[in-house]
Amino acid sequence: MATQNSEKKMKVPQYGEPPYRFRTFWAIVLLAVNFLVAAIYFQIFNI
Repeated sequence: MATQNSEKKMKVPQYGEPPYRFRTFWAIVLLAVNFLVAAIYFQIFNI
């Protein structure tokens, strides 16, 4: 019975690298904003 349920589910590929472009893009954007806020806080940028 368990084998029938597992066969009906979609198979997940166990090879290759998943695309991390979206996650990497947002990580870089958040890091840049973090440095900008830190620069404003430490008065490197006087805005």
